[in-house]
Amino acid sequence: MIFKKYLNKKFYLNLSVILFIFFLDRITKEIVINIDKENFSQQIFLSKYLDIALIWNRGVAFGIFSFDENYTYNILTTLIVLVVFIIFYMILKNDGLKRFSLLLIMGGALGNLYDRIFFSAVPDFIDFHIGNFHWFIFNVADIFITVGVIFMILIEFIDNNRNKINEKN
Repeated sequence: MIFKKYLNKKFYLNLSVILFIFFLDRITKEIVINIDKENFSQQIFLSKYLDIALIWNRGVAFGIFSFDENYTYNILTTLIVLVVFIIFYMILKNDGLKRFSLLLIMGGALGNLYDRIFFSAVPDFIDFHIGNFHWFIFNVADIFITVGVIFMILIEFIDNNRNKINEKN
């Protein structure tokens, strides 16, 4: 088996991180969906800076590229599946903080991919705002994806600076 060398303690730890993120995302989405049904699609929670209100996102991150056409939606979903496979490959090839960042991205990506496949949309519900300025509405999976991407960017900056310092010496 080609993946046999990867089935070790580290693999199961990595899988645990991904599954924790996936199930945390699923649980929060199910809670919000059920409360939304009970409240007849009214806003669930309102405060000065945070609202919890369910919206169904057919686009990519934060509702960007939302489409009503099934053909375009299916192409977008297929591209996301390909990206998930690429991230999986990258997880196998990296270590340390870079691998952890990819695990965060993978857990969130699988949570949102699940929704795209089974609901044809991703439930978003966290709405931060200051006055009338609202940030994009997002979910728990989006938080992990964003944190993972931020870590990846920081790692690249640190590695680039380290390489420049080493080149000068």
